[in-house]
Amino acid sequence: LDGKSFSQCFGRFSHCYYYYCDWPNYETASKLGTLIAGALGSLVFVFLLTALSNFQMFSLEAHGSSGKKKINFGNKHRLSSSVVHHHLETAQKSRVLQLRNYGMKVLPEQLQEVCEILRNLDVSQNKIRTLPTFIGLFNNLKQLHLSNNELESLPDEIGVLKKLEILDLSCNRLNCLPQSLAGLCSLKTLNLSKNRFTHLPICVCHLSALNILDISSNFIEFLPDEVKFLKTSELNLNQNRLNSLNAANLVHCEALRTLRVEENCLNKTDFISDFLINSNVSLIAYAGNLFQEKDFQNLPGYDEYQNRYTATKKKM
Repeated sequence: LDGKSFSQCFGRFSHCYYYYCDWPNYETASKLGTLIAGALGSLVFVFLLTALSNFQMFSLEAHGSSGKKKINFGNKHRLSSSVVHHHLETAQKSRVLQLRNYGMKVLPEQLQEVCEILRNLDVSQNKIRTLPTFIGLFNNLKQLHLSNNELESLPDEIGVLKKLEILDLSCNRLNCLPQSLAGLCSLKTLNLSKNRFTHLPICVCHLSALNILDISSNFIEFLPDEVKFLKTSELNLNQNRLNSLNAANLVHCEALRTLRVEENCLNKTDFISDFLINSNVSLIAYAGNLFQEKDFQNLPGYDEYQNRYTATKKKM
């Protein structure tokens, strides 16, 4: 692929300039989805991009002596007031507002114009570190997507979103949650994966409508006694640092059906017989801990657990 063809590939962009050297071979995937470079030497791209209303994300994979590296390129056009106005006009009709991948550090003040009618707000893949207190004005919001930002904390006002059903906070920098979060009485799905939690926030144990809790890929070492108040049917604790399951309290989670604790530091003795026999859990994902599958199968109470597992499979 020569320089001329390469430029044509990016013809959809207005004003695209590039410089490159030492590039033996590469190919473009469909819709500019991925660029794969073989034996990459050195590469410098300079894009002067305008009129990017259709700019799709793409990534570059480089294979060289230092191994494979992946560079993601996203929508970098400026979030002007006119762009915000256009999105707000659309949201007036659809009740959905998407401002993904704009490089935003804060939520625009103009969003308050649709706070009463909005049902779905998606500001994922930005650089937001804190939420404004006016987030509490979105009292009809059902879905709030904040994944892949730089959030370090949440305001207390988030707890007044009584109609919120889905909250995605994955891939941020959170290590705690405000106690007011327990006030989200309609919340069904909470994603806290890939953050910096060292403990399970107590407030999530008191979410009365919570069905799915994903707090995988954090740094949690143990579960608090309050875990017994969890109402979830699925609890994902994969890829943490659990060295204690606190099964004596977890057994009291009557709604719990699926427990995922893969890639932790658990011993087989953490799965006490009372939990295996008397809990309602019908699926335990436990690979990648400090015991083998045969060790788990020899535990007292395993047969009772296996019976629940089999019965659930038959219903599917």
